[in-house]
Amino acid sequence: MASLVDRYGRRFPYLRLSLIEACNFRCSYCLPQGYRPRPGLAPPLALAEIRRLIDGFARLGMSKVRLTGGEPSLRRDLGEIIAAIAAVPGVAKVALTSNGVLLQRRIADWHAAGLTHLNVSVDALDRARFAAITGHDRLPVVLDGIDRALALGLAAVKLNAVLLRGLNDDQLPAFLDYLRTRDVGLRFIELMQTGDNRAYFRRHHYRAEALERELQAQGWSLQPRAADAGPARDYAHPDYAGRIGIIAPYSRDFCAGCNRLRVTAGGDLRLCLFGNVGIPLRPLLQADAQAGELQAALTRQLGLKSAGHGLHRGETGLTPHLASLGG
Repeated sequence: MASLVDRYGRRFPYLRLSLIEACNFRCSYCLPQGYRPRPGLAPPLALAEIRRLIDGFARLGMSKVRLTGGEPSLRRDLGEIIAAIAAVPGVAKVALTSNGVLLQRRIADWHAAGLTHLNVSVDALDRARFAAITGHDRLPVVLDGIDRALALGLAAVKLNAVLLRGLNDDQLPAFLDYLRTRDVGLRFIELMQTGDNRAYFRRHHYRAEALERELQAQGWSLQPRAADAGPARDYAHPDYAGRIGIIAPYSRDFCAGCNRLRVTAGGDLRLCLFGNVGIPLRPLLQADAQAGELQAALTRQLGLKSAGHGLHRGETGLTPHLASLGG
């Protein structure tokens, strides 16, 4: 049976599927002017197309699906999408990455539909700082939604914070206080250069290794990496209920542990977040009878996956901003 393995022996049990490119936040590192549709943008995949896509990946060994955006909660059929994915044989984890604004109202429904894992973007725990970075004064609403998610007993709840020099690099003490009594993961993500943020990147890039050295000095220890985990290097401390993950795309060995593939909201396969090629899968998602053809296309394309990205050389590929593919 064919499987999701590339020519370097890397396995890909993890799919990140963008549901919509639009976002209702104006994060300074992604969409500072707000979302503006790109000319000629294809409409998002419909529910039936998503089901066929996930089934094709699952038949090749994919077991974890993360729904991203833009902001995926802008899809009114998000609950139906979650339920359809959770019902596909072989899918063990259905995750969502969100800005958290709708968690208060919707997280119970999404959990009942089959959502098992949740990541919420929280770039600062200071209300004014959060508003300055995201363009919205919604931190209390987001934090309340996270507490509701924790009360539901999801398998994992994590916070994502993009490291930004001069904007939130002084927030570590507040984040540590938050983790002391909460069983959550906090992931610090090193700012990545994209097609439209070069000046911002030069001004606010903060190396993740500097944060790791600070954590190690405070007694945090590196943990073993799970087989289907993301690229984070996870740290734990005996005095804290929560954990910290560091995502450092500029580290030397970052791509060696790659285990995920991406599909855009319009159905293009991306072998790398910063790759130069998008492979259209939508024509293969129009009928159940195309399942074999879809699987053959996926295994064929994996043979073309590169060993790593070109970020060190300033090559950002097709990604104009992170909302276009969900990071």
